[in-house]
Amino acid sequence: MDIPLLWQLGILALLLFISAFFSMAETSLMMLNRHRLKILAKEGLRSAHLASRLLHEREQFLGAILLGNTLANAAASTLAAFISIRLFNLGELLMPASTLIITFAILVFSEITPKVIAARHAEPLALAFSYVLLPLVKVGYPLIWLANLCANSLLRLLGMKVSFTESSHTASIEELRSIFSESTSPIPQKHREVLLNLLDLEQTTVDDIMTVHTQLEIVDFDAPMEDILQQITHCHHTRLPVRKGPTEEIIGMLHIRKIINALRQQDLTQRILTQNIESAYFIPSGTPLYTQMQEFQQNQQRIALVVDEYGELKGLVTLEDIIKAIIGDFASESMVPEQAYRKESKGSWLVDASSSLRDINKKLGISLPVDGPRTLNGLIIEHFEDIPESGIGLKIGDFKLEIIKTQDRTVKTVRIYP
Repeated sequence: MDIPLLWQLGILALLLFISAFFSMAETSLMMLNRHRLKILAKEGLRSAHLASRLLHEREQFLGAILLGNTLANAAASTLAAFISIRLFNLGELLMPASTLIITFAILVFSEITPKVIAARHAEPLALAFSYVLLPLVKVGYPLIWLANLCANSLLRLLGMKVSFTESSHTASIEELRSIFSESTSPIPQKHREVLLNLLDLEQTTVDDIMTVHTQLEIVDFDAPMEDILQQITHCHHTRLPVRKGPTEEIIGMLHIRKIINALRQQDLTQRILTQNIESAYFIPSGTPLYTQMQEFQQNQQRIALVVDEYGELKGLVTLEDIIKAIIGDFASESMVPEQAYRKESKGSWLVDASSSLRDINKKLGISLPVDGPRTLNGLIIEHFEDIPESGIGLKIGDFKLEIIKTQDRTVKTVRIYP
């Protein structure tokens, strides 16, 4: 039966539309945000459930799309050849021209344009297409299964794995860090900083945030009672480490509030001092912050003394230090804040050399090396392999530093030129 030319043209347009539909469906579903899809599915959205089923059975889903797309394109090419012969009656002479025309039409109307639209509106299109695709997958399952069987057999002969796993869609730590770091992210800047700090908890250790032992306020148990009383009354902390003997061994933590309450009844003596000394909580150097935060919770502790492999005191870390590493600096009413960073008029910074390198990099937006010493003082001493004098300049990486003040065999203040 001779089909009218107008009908043939209409069928050709329909085939191009069907090919465009499968192209849009493939692009929109593959670009769909999996995490967003899970949220919509939990909210009870039926189309989200259907889309999840399609993505869970990706071999059948992709097979159905490729099968439909291939059939539509092949039928369109054949029909275009018949139409060209009917219109111009030139036979083989016009076949190359009709092939180029239909290829261009498929490329523009059934591939590029639909996929660009699908990429820009992936979620609504994918949810809408799922109502059509899932029945097509069920109807065409035998043919799809056969096509997949042949394709998988060929892939096995080539030594390639053919299974699809969800692990490929699991966001890694680095991918999450990249997402949170993007300036185009809808997450507010402050929230992004907190999330990035949380991701760094496994890589950051207690050594990076602790107060080093040279800066600790420690009570000497063997000192005169008058000196200890003077130290306690002017203390800004709730607990202080207590050392004793010629080896300066740490024997515990002195609870300042309890001993002040005891001093209201009687004078300070070694017996009262001993009664208010609690056991110290020691942790090994190099403990990740995430692990230590869990240990604080399990042991119901807030303060820990960091020791090295030989049991020597390296510093002190508190739960407040970890919280500050996550959410940033915050003022404490009982503490007198020290100005560790001061920006100068020419753009340089005066920095307390006892500050951690990670903190300096974060506050100044620079990248001093953090794979060695933890503090700026340690980095400078490692660079010179000696205690430098004031006024000496140096260059570490791309950054110029000037030593402003040294005291007690340590660098105190440094000027940094970002």
